Amino acid sequence: MGAKLVPLQNIKHFTNKEMESKSANFYKTMKQRRTVRDFANNDISRSIIENCILTAGTAPSGANMQPWHFAVSRYGEARKIIRRAAEKEEREFYSSKASPEWLKALEPLGTDANKEFLETAPYLIGIFVKNYGMLPDGTRVKHYYATESVGIATGILITALHNAGLATLTHTPSPMGFLNKIFKRPKNERPFLLLVAGYPEKEAQVPDIQKFSLNEISSYIE
Repeated sequence: MGAKLVPLQNIKHFTNKEMESKSANFYKTMKQRRTVRDFANNDISRSIIENCILTAGTAPSGANMQPWHFAVSRYGEARKIIRRAAEKEEREFYSSKASPEWLKALEPLGTDANKEFLETAPYLIGIFVKNYGMLPDGTRVKHYYATESVGIATGILITALHNAGLATLTHTPSPMGFLNKIFKRPKNERPFLLLVAGYPEKEAQVPDIQKFSLNEISSYIE
């Protein structure tokens, strides 16, 4: 028996001109998004973060399994623990794990093992991939394309936070297993990344970089 189908709601038909304008304006908005490492300690309403997470939850997923979990941390002792653990992994990365080629690629960005933003930004969101689900009776439920689905949801979350006026930074300490314990997440979930969110410092600076042109990132075939 097939799935129950319902009518598609809220269908809006725009003219080509309207769509061109909307897409261009959205591009201008998103072009201003930058990864920030210097965050102000301005308080951010919890409802803003929750609205953005709900937006991320609208992402498509394999078989609609929705294999994501967003664990949120505000200021507190947990943040200090996360920073200490992440910086320990980062020091090992910069001193022995990263190849010379990788370190050279990071040089223009000015990154190092110091991750002060993990403690100073008002919100830290641990994003987890659910490798499988669990029914009340303990039965495992396979999740399809879990990593891809969580990647899409994460992109939507970053976009939603930027649209709300917040800056973000993605951080992926390696390994990230310590995050399960800190965020109290079960073993069927694995950390995907840490997303830092908040207002940037008034004097925040970012690397002088450029994005690839349309011709460099796209092509068309007939």
